[in-house]
Amino acid sequence: MANVIENLKKNGFTVTEFDAKEAAADYLVDSIHGKTVGMGGSATLGALDIYDRLKADNTVYWHAKEPGADTCIHEINAQVFLTSANAISEEGYILNIDGQGNRLAASTMKKERVIFVVGQNKLSGPFPEALERARNIAGPLNAKRLNKKTPCAVDGVCHDCHSPDRICNALLVLWGKTMWADSMEVVLIHEDLGF
Repeated sequence: MANVIENLKKNGFTVTEFDAKEAAADYLVDSIHGKTVGMGGSATLGALDIYDRLKADNTVYWHAKEPGADTCIHEINAQVFLTSANAISEEGYILNIDGQGNRLAASTMKKERVIFVVGQNKLSGPFPEALERARNIAGPLNAKRLNKKTPCAVDGVCHDCHSPDRICNALLVLWGKTMWADSMEVVLIHEDLGF
């Protein structure tokens, strides 16, 4: 784990660590005030239960709570964007697979802060293992969670299918902090969270 953290920092990401999700949630709520906040689809963010807490002092957009294309556009254009990662490789690369690409776009657009909230289970070995994790662990589990009609939701293996419900149409690999983001931070929680 130490190598992953060191490599994330070398790649320009800030890393903040917490032992428990409650402490990470408090940190996020305490550090975001008076902003527009977008939240990407994430079981990890759901586990932190911060949506209502953030709404007390910010304008928050999360299509998990308010479905629709307009919400996704507001997420993309928010000043602060919260999401998770499907995997982080030992080289410090952040991988995300997405169906529509909204959280991928939001991760790379001009922002004051992009924050990846990540459970320790997302940390992986070298890049090929991280890609394998994203495609054959995170993808199928998320397809099942979202009740998608895909082969992977049934048997837990990516089939590179062409289902209309496919949730893995786009892949983003962040090899480093993008130039447009003022800050890109990984909030690493030493618990297993999300997929």
